[in-house]
Amino acid sequence: MNQLQDLVALIRADTPLIVIETPDEGRVVELFRQSLAHIWRALYRWSITEGLRRIDMDREDEAEIAPDASNTLQAIRDATQRGVYLLLDFDKYLEYASTQRQVRDIVQRRHCQPHVLVLVGTKVELPEDLEPFAVRFAPRLPDANVLLKLVREVAESYAREHGGKRVVSDDAVVAQIVRNLQGLSETDARRIARHLVFDDGVIDARDLAQLAKLKFELLNRSGHLHFEYDTARFADVAGAARVKRWIEQRRETFVSGKAPPGLDPPKGMLLLGVQGCGKSMLAKAVAGGFGVPLVRLDFGTLYNKYHGETEKNLRDALASAEQLAPCVLWIDEIEKGLANSADAADGGVSHRVLGYFLTWLTERKAPVFLVATANQVQALPPELLRKGRFDEIFFVDLPNAATREEILRLHLARRQVDAAGFDLAALADAAEGFSGAEIEQAIVAALYAAHAQNAPLSEFQLRAELKQARPLSVLMREQVQALREWARERTVPAD
Repeated sequence: MNQLQDLVALIRADTPLIVIETPDEGRVVELFRQSLAHIWRALYRWSITEGLRRIDMDREDEAEIAPDASNTLQAIRDATQRGVYLLLDFDKYLEYASTQRQVRDIVQRRHCQPHVLVLVGTKVELPEDLEPFAVRFAPRLPDANVLLKLVREVAESYAREHGGKRVVSDDAVVAQIVRNLQGLSETDARRIARHLVFDDGVIDARDLAQLAKLKFELLNRSGHLHFEYDTARFADVAGAARVKRWIEQRRETFVSGKAPPGLDPPKGMLLLGVQGCGKSMLAKAVAGGFGVPLVRLDFGTLYNKYHGETEKNLRDALASAEQLAPCVLWIDEIEKGLANSADAADGGVSHRVLGYFLTWLTERKAPVFLVATANQVQALPPELLRKGRFDEIFFVDLPNAATREEILRLHLARRQVDAAGFDLAALADAAEGFSGAEIEQAIVAALYAAHAQNAPLSEFQLRAELKQARPLSVLMREQVQALREWARERTVPAD
């Protein structure tokens, strides 16, 4: 059954108390109006500002009584004709014992008609005494057909307000916009569509990035997600050929949301590796490769001293990410948030967080592609590494000679230095054992030296910086070597 049929069935069954949590009151009212075409009832709406009004049969009468909660309930109880009463934000008044008693008398049909009370609000909390009588009804969010109609209505509205000037649109982009609007209420979707259309009267690929930003700002109610505006292109990342090919093979399936027969949609990857070797840049490039927004979850902000709050924060953050889908969710240094610890010093919070996170990894349905990065594999819980949690585990190693040469070329170009004047192969040899971040810092240091001498950057200066620097592979040789040995037989090389 569709949601209208579900609602009609509840009314027809004389359900005494229906609870609807939604910020979209107008849509709820319209849904109840539509229900009257299938089953007739007198329909009323109450709010503290307007009082009780009858709104069925294309009518909206003046308030029949003052907007007092107690008087309203007495009027409902005295009504001789059974009706449906939409009570907006009424749960705030249920903290009073007398109001609770009045509601219980109505829902138990004590000396009154079999009315249907409907409590509507953004968040409705019922007293325990009323919970057994309540049925919670969740209006379904608009589907693709409704959203496409909505976008067209917004375009028509633009034309009316601009002297008949039609909106210039790209059908493929409109389809992507409709897909990205899914998960929003009709009110929020219309607000974003108006923002995109009325900005310049054009619907094109440039609107997709703006839509992602607007949707994130709307849905990130948890406050634990961070929108990453600067998503890299794979061309900006040196090496990682296997990862690039892996993403390219799965791009169409992930973006379209339609997996070929026998295949599951891609879910995520874990990037292990030596610090400074480009895992964060690669995470950003994955979002760029898929062409979807990138949001970052900082596990450190989730933890709270109050019982149950940490787990709630994680649930809220992951729920927000699902509403932003399709997207890439990036968790940097995941080992710091999911420590492999058997002690119960934190009262079991870490274990509960890990349990919920693992369940979400396995059971989520929304197109949220997870990219987790880690430096210390020994700190990761074994449950996280087993097959099925991630589609693949890649190891981002120290760059080889060809990758080091590419890193040098990229960073010189970013700083407007012509690489043609440098022997990049020789510099790459001099940078053996350096990570990408360390090569970049050597270039920065050489540029400062050149600036101090009021001269252009020379190969001699860059070679000198590389010679005097001590990379992490030297400073922490044993730890780096142990990590590389562990990964050799257990992971897939990123390059």
